Amino acid sequence: MSSISDSDPPAAGRRTGKPTINDVARLSGVSKKTVSRVINRSPLLNDETRERVQKVIRELGYVPNPQARALALRTNFLIGLIHDNPNAQMVLNVQQGILEALQGTDFAMVVRPVDRGAASLMDDVRTFLERQRPYGVVILPPLSENDAIARLCNEVGCRYVRMGSAVLDDPDHMVASNDREAVAEAVQYLYIHGHKMIGLIAGPHGFRSAAERRRGFEDALRTASIKLPRSLIAEGNYTFESGIAAAEKLLDLSPRPTAIFASNDEMAAGIVHAARERGIAIPDDLSVIGFDDTPIAGHIWPPLTTVRWPIVSMARAAALKLLAGETGGGDVPEPSLFLSRLVKRASVAFAPKG
Repeated sequence: MSSISDSDPPAAGRRTGKPTINDVARLSGVSKKTVSRVINRSPLLNDETRERVQKVIRELGYVPNPQARALALRTNFLIGLIHDNPNAQMVLNVQQGILEALQGTDFAMVVRPVDRGAASLMDDVRTFLERQRPYGVVILPPLSENDAIARLCNEVGCRYVRMGSAVLDDPDHMVASNDREAVAEAVQYLYIHGHKMIGLIAGPHGFRSAAERRRGFEDALRTASIKLPRSLIAEGNYTFESGIAAAEKLLDLSPRPTAIFASNDEMAAGIVHAARERGIAIPDDLSVIGFDDTPIAGHIWPPLTTVRWPIVSMARAAALKLLAGETGGGDVPEPSLFLSRLVKRASVAFAPKG
């Protein structure tokens, strides 16, 4: 009786293990280079050849090697996130959206924080793009507002999408929200609750989001024919601590505001903390509205009325825009404009009388 040992070679013509690019080429009757061109979606092929190779790939269950593809494309299967943002929760939400878009693909995310105030900013971004060779990058505000960074991405041949609070680029390179209109709606909500002494904790200078939200605040006051002194506006830097410091300034005023709009939830939470330290009840003595609708808005007491900024959806769409060509996305493009809306909770009441 004969037997085949583990060391015996496989029978002629019998393929073992995972299919390779050589198998695809042999069964398709084409070269390895042609298979590589099909995989990398090269336009230098006729439809008949492309369809024949793709049919064999499907039948074999062949999965291209991402490292080999990266060498062929002279890029890596990385989506970069470039940011200089002090709001940690915002960065985490953006990462969540990007990772949702990358799920089920060969892509991974790499995060590169930079200092927008550094003289080496452009060199730092260039070094990141040239060393990591990402397939594309998502750029967060305020860096996304810098046209020079977009030009640099074009120069080195890196796809990019800019995220922002207003239109910054053409639809293929941008996702934006309607911050100005959303804030105007929030301040109008305070006005219909009888508030006329409304304070603002603005975001940091140089952020387009801060400017757009301040414009929305001013639009609502103008519509309501309310003129407020400059002292009712304090600036923060999107952190909890800066919200406390700005709230202290506003609450020291006499008369003090009956309501405060904060340009993000972290600073709004700072207002709640500062008010509680002074024995000021929210919302009975002071109404507060934030912006973002991050988890902190639902965790503090009372739960915060805030503007829901669809940052996760925006980040997901930004990443999908970058992947559209690689993953063979559908004919319907990802949206470029996302609408924020007011989420009414328990931090707003009618203005106190007297």
